[in-house]
Amino acid sequence: MFYSQKDKVRRLLFKRSCKPILHTQPIESHGDSTTAVLTLLQHKDVLMFLVAIKSFARKIPLRNVYILNDGSLTEKDKLTLSSHIKPVEFLELSQVSNEHCPKGSCWERLLAIAARVADQYIVQLDADTVTLGAIDEVAKLIDDNQSFVIGTWDGQTIEPMQVSSERIQTNVNPQLDGHVQMVAEAAFDQLDECKNLKYVRGCAGFSGFAKGSFNTHFVEDFSLNMERLIGKKWNEWGSEQVMSNVVVANTPAAGVLPHPKYSDCANISQSETTFIHFVGSCRFQGKCYSNAVNHAITHLL
Repeated sequence: MFYSQKDKVRRLLFKRSCKPILHTQPIESHGDSTTAVLTLLQHKDVLMFLVAIKSFARKIPLRNVYILNDGSLTEKDKLTLSSHIKPVEFLELSQVSNEHCPKGSCWERLLAIAARVADQYIVQLDADTVTLGAIDEVAKLIDDNQSFVIGTWDGQTIEPMQVSSERIQTNVNPQLDGHVQMVAEAAFDQLDECKNLKYVRGCAGFSGFAKGSFNTHFVEDFSLNMERLIGKKWNEWGSEQVMSNVVVANTPAAGVLPHPKYSDCANISQSETTFIHFVGSCRFQGKCYSNAVNHAITHLL
């Protein structure tokens, strides 16, 4: 109860710091761009997303923005978003359900990308991200039509799936009561195609999917195989991130963004970081997020 109340107060204070984003110019579509952003959005994160998308679009010209409604967006939310993102297309969860994949836990987000990536480059951009400076690596990967993912440690690379699986196996309980990401990664070596696949332990919150890089069938097939291996565990929160990492790692010439230039809020380098993902564990600790938002909005006014 105490944590819930404290979190509400922190969110209220943070919301105030985000409000000036409503006074910045709207995003306009760039007709010569083939890049789109797709995100899964909830009502309480609307202002956060406007900061995320506007700070990102300041560096990367966009043609389309897709917002997948988690079910909580109000008509007022949609009007606000539509007035600041031109154009924006709203999607509903019911439009992207799939009987061969888990439901919820962001799976609809990845499936929505799979259905639209044939003819455009799509960036999955979480609402709790802020672009603070130059992101030239992202721009080049997009220009070269190469997928990317934000990494989690320095010097990280995409590697054979077998190597990833062997590394994690010693840390997983054989009763499958660990986190789904670790359980799934440990089970990779049981896949028939494991030796032909790659993997990277990235974060789905900021990932780029090259035009024509994958399709729904690839996601369905891999998901069904993982469910056969680890059962209902595959339906838990975190499995979509595993799937997203698999997709990125197995597209040609994909890259891991350099860490900590691209970082979560626990590993920021004050002299180096230009893109931050404010994950829940450190999102509202101190004033780092608010300061980043203020910095981004200042450059948008």
